[in-house]
Amino acid sequence: AALTAMGFAGWSGMILSSGNVGAPTIIMTVAIAHSVHVISTIMLGMRAGLAKREAILESLRVNIHPVFLTTITTAIGFLSMNFSDAPPFHNLGNLVALGVVAAMVFALTFVPAFVYVLPLRVRSRREGQRAFFDTFGEFVVRRRTPLLWGMAAIIIGLAAGVPQVELNDNWTKYFDERYEFRRDTDYIINNLTGVEAFEFSLPAGEEGAINDPEYIARVDEFAEWYRSQPKIIHVSAFPDIMKRLNMNMHGDDPAYYRIPEEHDLAAQYLLLYELSLPFGRDLNDQIDVGKSATRMTVIGRDMSAKEQRESADRANQWLKDNMPAEMVTQATGLTMMFAYISKRNIEGMLRGTVIAMAIISLILIVALKSVPIGLLSLVPNFVPAAMAFGLWGYLIGNVGVAASVVTAVTFGIVVDDTIHFLSKYLRARRERKLDPQNAVRFAFRSVGHALWTTTAVLAAGFIVLSTSGFEVNWSLGLLTAMTIVIALAADFFFLPPLLMKLDRSKS
Repeated sequence: AALTAMGFAGWSGMILSSGNVGAPTIIMTVAIAHSVHVISTIMLGMRAGLAKREAILESLRVNIHPVFLTTITTAIGFLSMNFSDAPPFHNLGNLVALGVVAAMVFALTFVPAFVYVLPLRVRSRREGQRAFFDTFGEFVVRRRTPLLWGMAAIIIGLAAGVPQVELNDNWTKYFDERYEFRRDTDYIINNLTGVEAFEFSLPAGEEGAINDPEYIARVDEFAEWYRSQPKIIHVSAFPDIMKRLNMNMHGDDPAYYRIPEEHDLAAQYLLLYELSLPFGRDLNDQIDVGKSATRMTVIGRDMSAKEQRESADRANQWLKDNMPAEMVTQATGLTMMFAYISKRNIEGMLRGTVIAMAIISLILIVALKSVPIGLLSLVPNFVPAAMAFGLWGYLIGNVGVAASVVTAVTFGIVVDDTIHFLSKYLRARRERKLDPQNAVRFAFRSVGHALWTTTAVLAAGFIVLSTSGFEVNWSLGLLTAMTIVIALAADFFFLPPLLMKLDRSKS
């Protein structure tokens, strides 16, 4: 499945970057999860006395519906990444969605055929011997009331940490110290200057108006205000040039380090200065051709994205409060692009997440053929992300651009366990006419081991991403792994007691 997706990426000319290079790892973990369910059911059938061929056919009959359903929901979760503003996330979502579909095809065709031709021996369980998940299912049934309220308390306690999560990152720290880029930027910040540059284009209103002493004084006032702001180490503005020229033209007398008092005098100073500059060293990088606007550059040091946004907002508000309307402008530059990338991604992915959740919820209701059970299944699927973010808020606090895609991605993945558990639960209720308690026991006996195994595989796969030196990848991997593990706990300790409490219809 991973080779299929990466082959498609190669033929389509897709460019691999640090943002989408984790696609093969994600695809392999999801593909293994599909295979585990198919093989686990085969072994369960053979342990019950079925021949290999009959066990394979029974496994396909039992799993084709939930595997197809989980593939659709997982693909939808990853396709929602197309709502992100970052193109690498588009590629990651599309590649994984394609790989997940390929994994389903291989799990339902190649894996059964491969198992059929290979020698496979399964030890029969001795009479009276109980499997672990038989005992575990019995424990959940007997302790369903304390488990329900205990898990509810844990969910509320962890979810309460969500407000402590702060959307904040720093593009200069996207890479850890293993990368030369990080070492170079750290050296610059610690020994030379900052790397966060805010650019302002300050209009003067009309051509040639930058020589107006009143305009120069206003720009100088703005520059002096910015120099007083926290974490600002340097401001380069047009008035600095004019004040220095005025001083130079008066014998370098420091008393004349001030703005020229007349428009014509300022224009002459500027013309003289431009004529004295060597070729290629003109002022076109600081003033526009029509001399109707000037550039002001503000350098900050070691500022987080939140601090950068706040600084730019304060500057914009100061201009509104103290300058004419034509001089009000916004900060621009590479720094501002990175400062807002998390915020823009959150806004875009919020729409994508809502749409993905709505589609997946509708699919669950239709596929499970039960509106109450379908709606009930949403509870253990919504809470893992809230619990994971709450735990992150308690332990770490800051989260960057990866947060924008985690909810949509994990919702598509964690819903898989719920689908497999509910499909076995409903089969026990409808085909075997079992009551809710015995249906829960049957579900644990049928898929408990497979769910535990697939969760371990998925968590391990995403934890591999957490070893990356790229912050977006390691935070995405760690947050997703936490969410997947929490989702298993919700499916084992919260969903069954909830089912037994609410699904009280008689068989």
